[in-house]
Amino acid sequence: MANAASGMAVHDDCKLKFMELKTKRTHRFIVYKIEEKQKQVMVEKLGEPSETYDDFTASLPADECRYAVYDYDFMTEENVPKSRIFFVAWSPDTARVRNKMIYASSKDRFKRELDGIQIELQATDPTEMGLDVFKSRAN
Repeated sequence: MANAASGMAVHDDCKLKFMELKTKRTHRFIVYKIEEKQKQVMVEKLGEPSETYDDFTASLPADECRYAVYDYDFMTEENVPKSRIFFVAWSPDTARVRNKMIYASSKDRFKRELDGIQIELQATDPTEMGLDVFKSRAN
């Protein structure tokens, strides 16, 4: 199940936890990390449904890349509660070049494994994935 471009496999847990987020809403967010030694994408952190956007952003390292999925709840203009599942490709400017390249080359393949992603964001600093960005992209 390896990705030909970067040789990364996707751990079964990645898809399983994503399905839980999507269907059962048992997680607010999931942070994924590429384990270079094992050559696979793994679940690094699961956010409880009660956790907030701030908890989500705090779980992304300042100097390493990550993939993340965030279940964003919002109200429409008609006051109807809705949610959107965001995929975030976190690639901070301070990350090592090799780290950025591995994440960039594996992203599309990994994203295809997560069926049900509605919106994708690429962020190199926190302002590119601020709550205002989520709000504007969700509608």
